[in-house]
Amino acid sequence: MIQRIICAILSFFQIAAFNVVSIGKTRTVGVNKYVSYRQFEGFGTSSAWWSQTIDDEETARKIAKLLYDKEEGLGLDIYRFNIGGGEADNPDCRIWDRTRRTESFYYYNEKSQKWEFDFSRDSNAVRMMKLAVEYGASEVILFCNSPHYSMTVSGHASGGIQENVNNLPEENYDKFVDYVLTIADHFVSEGIPVKAVSPINEPQWKWGGEWVGQEGCHYDADKCIALLERFAVNMKERGCTYQLRGPESGQLTEEYYEYIDKFFESKILNDYCEYYAGHSYWMDNNYGGKNAVGEKFAAQYPDKKLEMSEWCELPLKIDSKTIDSGIYMANIIIQDLSLMNAVSWSSWTAVNGDGLMEMIDGSLVIYNRYYAYMHFSKFINPGASRIELRDSIDNKDIEHIAFKDGNRTVIVLVNNSENDTSLNLTGCSGNYEIYLTDKDHNCEKTSGGYLLTNITMPARSIETVVIN
Repeated sequence: MIQRIICAILSFFQIAAFNVVSIGKTRTVGVNKYVSYRQFEGFGTSSAWWSQTIDDEETARKIAKLLYDKEEGLGLDIYRFNIGGGEADNPDCRIWDRTRRTESFYYYNEKSQKWEFDFSRDSNAVRMMKLAVEYGASEVILFCNSPHYSMTVSGHASGGIQENVNNLPEENYDKFVDYVLTIADHFVSEGIPVKAVSPINEPQWKWGGEWVGQEGCHYDADKCIALLERFAVNMKERGCTYQLRGPESGQLTEEYYEYIDKFFESKILNDYCEYYAGHSYWMDNNYGGKNAVGEKFAAQYPDKKLEMSEWCELPLKIDSKTIDSGIYMANIIIQDLSLMNAVSWSSWTAVNGDGLMEMIDGSLVIYNRYYAYMHFSKFINPGASRIELRDSIDNKDIEHIAFKDGNRTVIVLVNNSENDTSLNLTGCSGNYEIYLTDKDHNCEKTSGGYLLTNITMPARSIETVVIN
């Protein structure tokens, strides 16, 4: 109580000082370290559907280093490994894009005439996961886009023959649970830091019918909860060392909020699960919608955590090589971490056209989004707390977010305008470094010193300010 009173008093004086400084014409951004929010837990990316296509070990190692190395790469924390639904093995596969057909560890052995596990399969993807861990990934989350095709109603992991059909029959729930947990237990036994399993992906989408572009499985809200409850019960009985995450909602707006409500209305899931995982698709720059989700989630479930586990630009319209692409992504990260108060953030996906880099004619091309992501992932550590920023001008020309980590403050600023902008910075002092991405720089250190009070941001740029 005394600590809260002291923080409230200090916050009052901080705000008063901010208001005095803000009287001038220059835009003022004030850091208020006495108002803090949830602790941040990490940044990540996904392995689908590129990791199985990297045949060359040297290239695989280079990619893992670029993504997870703390010094020379992004320094990501979370690796999301896709447990494939086996469409690469399905003789009746309907997925037209061969890169999205996954090889499963579960296969039909013609000699024994039964379904068996073989963990030598999907070797490229497994190698990439192990390299990610070697270079710094502290958490691995195993996720499924669909149950194995042999378990589904349609006989396909690409959804039902008709749209909006629950494609996993209830009599196969336990079989699917055992399939996922057997795979998770195997990797745990190999020393992989499996943090969680996430067996459902974007359950509200229709999946199947005439559109079969990838693996996916529809579940209405009640079926989704029933399956996750089956996971929770089995995992508790087995004494699993990893968590249950889900259901990876494809969108978190009011229209699909019932998945969140029913998730935590379930006593089994409410008691067993600390997180709700969702994706921020179709919500880009929807400030009101994201803020409504964040406020509602915080009010209804104050002891639970929202994990933003997947995002990319949909549809992909911006040239990936330009600063516009990086700025767009940086804005989304700030929105998700601030408006929705997400405790982690992961991109979809690392290496493809809408990812952070891409293999083109055998060469690795780094996209501007990679450097935009670096402004966050390289400087904001797990355990840092998001803190309040106050802005003297209420518009979106400048987006910003700040984190406090001991005596270290990290501020990320995005200049969305076509003009250079000057900012007064208040509420923090110490040795500082500034890193810049614009049309001429890729997250490069441009200045440093002591007692930073004024920042000049180039037009269309991202800057990270680190103050010790």
